[in-house]
Amino acid sequence: MAESKGKVLIVDDESNARGALTEILREEGYETESAADGFKALGKLGTFAPDLILTDLKMPGLDGIGLLDEVRTASPTSVVVVMTAFATIDSAVDAIKKGAENYLTKPLDPSSLLAVVERAMEKARLRAETALLRARLQERNAFGHIVGEHSAMQELLRTVEQVAPSRSSVLVVGESGTGKELIASALHRHSTRAAGPFVRLHCASLAEGLLESELFGHERGAFTGAVGRREGRFKQADGGTLLLDEVSEIPASTQVKLLRVLQEREFERVGGNETVHVDVRIIAASNVDLRERVRRGTFREDLFYRLNVITLEVPPLRARRSDIGPLAHFFLRRYASENGKRLEGFTDQVMGEMLSYLWPGNVRELEHAVERAVVLAKGPMIGLEHLASNIRGGHKALEPIGSAGLKVQIPGMSITDLERVAILETLKSVGGSTSKAAKILGISPRKIQYKLHEYGAPAGTVNYASDED
Repeated sequence: MAESKGKVLIVDDESNARGALTEILREEGYETESAADGFKALGKLGTFAPDLILTDLKMPGLDGIGLLDEVRTASPTSVVVVMTAFATIDSAVDAIKKGAENYLTKPLDPSSLLAVVERAMEKARLRAETALLRARLQERNAFGHIVGEHSAMQELLRTVEQVAPSRSSVLVVGESGTGKELIASALHRHSTRAAGPFVRLHCASLAEGLLESELFGHERGAFTGAVGRREGRFKQADGGTLLLDEVSEIPASTQVKLLRVLQEREFERVGGNETVHVDVRIIAASNVDLRERVRRGTFREDLFYRLNVITLEVPPLRARRSDIGPLAHFFLRRYASENGKRLEGFTDQVMGEMLSYLWPGNVRELEHAVERAVVLAKGPMIGLEHLASNIRGGHKALEPIGSAGLKVQIPGMSITDLERVAILETLKSVGGSTSKAAKILGISPRKIQYKLHEYGAPAGTVNYASDED
């Protein structure tokens, strides 16, 4: 079978026109799909991923101009060519202004059609390449692999930029798996120490004696097995940044020595007398409440205030649910590339499950879930069968009203939250059918599409095609 010259989505309310265009383009080596109106076309954007959308201008429901508006968000790399039997200057100018690549009049001349399609395909390839390069550049930017479109994450990243150039110690707090180490790394890269080393130490993984050796180094013969001098993490980080992860687990005796380094910027190696001077910025990370540890007497109050000059709190994933979709697609691209697979995305059911799951393991759990799904996937889409069973119908962030573990609280929830509950629960109850959900809720399918995009499901992934009569 010859390689496809590209994917074309044909949108026309006249079945004869759709059939004729399909035959012409398939004979020329293009892969085609068709839809009877703009709404049904939207439902095919996620599963078919067209390079070119060839759409009639005048259609009932969502017309060609309306479809153009939707495509700019739902499928920004797709190129749109508008067709119409009503050849007026005004409609042509309006279509071009809305983003159409070209404009054809009916009845179509096959040679002109193929010439326009070929040029549009070249434009689509250029857009796709540009989008890929932009995505790769974005992944390599100063914030590395931090994906955060939610307002809480955007505010956090703005604070990182503001705080990074200072010399002050920073305490990064948040639940396990939220990405505290990524925030610490971003602080380093934005700082004046970016050219220096960024050294990490997981404080909970070492016994007290080994922890001191790791922090400060040791002299030869300091303890059994110390066959030579070894520089510790403070010396390794000289001129740069040292991240102390799970700082709450540092023993009391080591806390005293750590406090001295923070105050005087000097220490002695284990088993040695030579004073070592260093210039190191400390970033501490903790997934427990250090204030509570201070109250219990297991963490020094003076050390806490030395570390807690500036506090950055990384929100849990359940508190920034609009980031679930972008994060899931980010991990999909990463692991699909690593595993040599071509995957287009997630089905609506999968996205619905991911949006309603609590994610107790936060971003780390989401990453592992997507990696597993990519490894198991055989087709172009991630389906429910590729998700772990605990995520499929597991602990929900949004429970139906009247169920155990009630999550809907009145008063206590905003109108926006209640609307989200209503839309997601209704979609789940009707198997993901947007038309059925729209009838039950008394709103349009387009509004559901907008809202799912707002909640983190990319616009265009809802399968309107499944709602066809």
